[in-house]
Amino acid sequence: MIDVRLVCTDDRIVGEIVGLDHVQLAMPAGGEDVARAFYSGVLGLVEEPKPPNLAVRGGVWFRGGVLRLHLGVEGDFRPARKAHPAILVRGLAGLAARCAAAGFPPVTDEPLDGFDRVYVFDPFGNRIELLEPRDENA
Repeated sequence: MIDVRLVCTDDRIVGEIVGLDHVQLAMPAGGEDVARAFYSGVLGLVEEPKPPNLAVRGGVWFRGGVLRLHLGVEGDFRPARKAHPAILVRGLAGLAARCAAAGFPPVTDEPLDGFDRVYVFDPFGNRIELLEPRDENA
């Protein structure tokens, strides 16, 4: 892990970045059931309950392994067509086939050393990268 610290000009450490808690994507109001169908039904993530004080805002939260993915309602919603989360997976070929069968065709892109990868677009048009480390010994 890289040691990243926030430092003042006089070299006093004022904070330290220790990890990533979650990634948030935007979604339109009222799209929670559509989000559940894709993120749980197709990608296999587990829905995580939102705290009651945040649930009133709408949206839905998911998790899988160490991934925590939040979808939040944005009034003037526009999908993230370029910026995207890159989700590590096992069984990319099967997951890509499941996405295609559900109407979310995988898109291939330039190769990335050490990984097999595809992109899919969620039901709202947000770009999602699915990548699997290659077993270089295979």
